[in-house]
Amino acid sequence: MHAPYIPISITLLFLLFQQDVESFTITNIGRMMSHHHHRTPHTFLQMSSNDNQQPSSPQQQQLLSPKALVNRGMNTFKQGNVAESIQYFDQAEGGGGMSSITPFLWQRGISYYYADKFQEGSKQFRIDVKVNPLDVEEIVWDIACLNRLSSDNTTPKDQMMSLPKGKTDRRKIMSTVYSLFRGDGATEHDLADAGHTGSQSDEFYSLFYLGLYCESKGERSKAEQYMKAAKNSSYATGYGAADYMTDCARVHCQLRGWM
Repeated sequence: MHAPYIPISITLLFLLFQQDVESFTITNIGRMMSHHHHRTPHTFLQMSSNDNQQPSSPQQQQLLSPKALVNRGMNTFKQGNVAESIQYFDQAEGGGGMSSITPFLWQRGISYYYADKFQEGSKQFRIDVKVNPLDVEEIVWDIACLNRLSSDNTTPKDQMMSLPKGKTDRRKIMSTVYSLFRGDGATEHDLADAGHTGSQSDEFYSLFYLGLYCESKGERSKAEQYMKAAKNSSYATGYGAADYMTDCARVHCQLRGWM
């Protein structure tokens, strides 16, 4: 989610900095400015030595900054502790519902999906899109949540989010992902081929989203094949290992017993 495709107004930046959520602004700027489309939020949310120390009491935990709490949530998720990761993200938000941080907690939306809290996941991604309207990944994660909520694993098109009229995602692989999830013409073969002929990161993302797509459609066997391939891809095991989404592939397989 890092492509330089959405303008962020100076007003919004000032507001976010004023409300002590600098780390979240930096995270999203980092995602926009990266040459690749993958998410590497922890590149901009580096944990200090103090962040690594577990608080000894609830009172101390409340003193942690939102940045530190998000780091805790991300690292807890990487360990496969999904429910606990949500608790940290909730604390980062302030524990009182919507805040200025809420639209930037896409990590919580992913944790909601893996906690089978699909309604909450959909809500999070829809909030995110309000400030990041050209991010295909937020849209397809929402569709995955909606598919899982449906008794027949389908979502009516008029209930799906879409890119603004006339706008596209500059990332070719994400355009194919978008078309597949929305039923706009792309097939599984198209996405697999786009990944095979692209970069290592394209290969990973094609496999990852093929896995997510098939799982959301109730095709568990195919989902397992795709997600395991994503987890074991050159990108996930090489220079892309620092990408949070490669952790998602690994945790996905861990939680499903696809090892």
